[in-house]
Amino acid sequence: MNTSTPKKAGLLINRRFMLLWSGQSVSAIGDFVFETTLILWIVTRIARGQPWAPLAVSGVLLAASIPVFLVGPIAGVLVDRWDDKRLTMLLMDALRALLIFLLFLVSLVPGVIPLPFTVHGLLPIAWQLGAIYGIVFLASACAQFFNPSSLALLSDIVDEPQIARGSGMIQAAFNFAILIGPPLGALLFFAAGVQWGLLLNALSFVVSFISISAIRAPRMGAVGRSKLPASFLREFVAGIRFFGRSRVLMALSITGVLIVLGAGALNALDVFFVTQNLHAQVSLYGFLGSALGCGLIAGSVLAALFAQRIGVTRTFWLSVVGWGVVALVYARLTSFFPAVVVLFFLGVMNAVFNATAAPLIIQSTSRNFIGRVMAVFNPLFSLVGMFSVAIAGYLDSTVLHSFHARLLGISLGPIDTIFTGTGILAILGGLYAMVSLHSVRLAKESEEPPEPGQVATAGE
Repeated sequence: MNTSTPKKAGLLINRRFMLLWSGQSVSAIGDFVFETTLILWIVTRIARGQPWAPLAVSGVLLAASIPVFLVGPIAGVLVDRWDDKRLTMLLMDALRALLIFLLFLVSLVPGVIPLPFTVHGLLPIAWQLGAIYGIVFLASACAQFFNPSSLALLSDIVDEPQIARGSGMIQAAFNFAILIGPPLGALLFFAAGVQWGLLLNALSFVVSFISISAIRAPRMGAVGRSKLPASFLREFVAGIRFFGRSRVLMALSITGVLIVLGAGALNALDVFFVTQNLHAQVSLYGFLGSALGCGLIAGSVLAALFAQRIGVTRTFWLSVVGWGVVALVYARLTSFFPAVVVLFFLGVMNAVFNATAAPLIIQSTSRNFIGRVMAVFNPLFSLVGMFSVAIAGYLDSTVLHSFHARLLGISLGPIDTIFTGTGILAILGGLYAMVSLHSVRLAKESEEPPEPGQVATAGE
């Protein structure tokens, strides 16, 4: 972690953070343009009019999710082994730029690159989908190396008092990309064709590569490592043990699981909530997403400005409790326009939660364990999110399908009952975090146990 004498931070904290932030901002926009482009490519061209089109689109999401479980744990150990996080990020950006450019070449085949095995100038459908899924899988695998390296680099180039602000600014850029990326991708697709969305994403990784290459980060060697051959299993188990003995990380994981359970249910059932509970046309559903996106941006900015002043830990658990309260209010709504306002505040709470979790992870984790810690968090939350979507759909379709009751004069139906449960879970999670993180000394938590094969020196 950066231990240099703190200087007065500018608008973008310092030059190195400005480079990291700008590169990640452009890359995030490219990612959402890319995702939208792939979905439209499949729906309007590859699987147009086919009954299996939804399954083909789901394959993109599946290809992006599998590496979190398969590659994430391996990447976590390797990232912790490699001292130069910046070099890891540069390599992953270069690989992703190359991968997306290869897919760009695949998209040029119709009418541009004549190949003997094409059908009417087109690659066979299986080849097109295979190329898309394969590139998405490999790009996601690269992200499993890039993301924990980026978190470690943030702690290297930003003084500790400014980490919450930096995290909030990165989160704000990501949320802004959520707002403008999909419409930009759709505009490029219908106005210029599939190639331009792919090319833009490839170039966004080039921009990120150039930005990161301009960062002069301090070299942070692994102190005290022995020269004995490293064991992947021993290092991975050491990471699990480090995670399990940290009060902060355990509190973050339990709280995160409870709020992800709620978020997954909202994502799965919100479109049905619009028509059944808010009595609105399904065409208005997109406005709720826009309100949530605006709230995400506002919350990220607020976290960047005020989290450090209020206290990162206090801001974290307050945002989780606030998320639960807002979810309870949302569950009781019966008209559309109040729901737009409430979804904005739900987005604010969600963004503050995300922006304050990162500095808590950094401040409670040794730099040599960040990769393995994220290799626990990411698969855990992905698995919980998928479980939440599945269980919410199951409850609404079967157990609670015909459920109607009145409690204390309040009418309850299937979807609002599920949403109420998610709000209660989030409030419990926030209160648990409040108790668990009370008076926790983060500096003490970051004292790492010896690595496998590491020699501890006297006096440590």
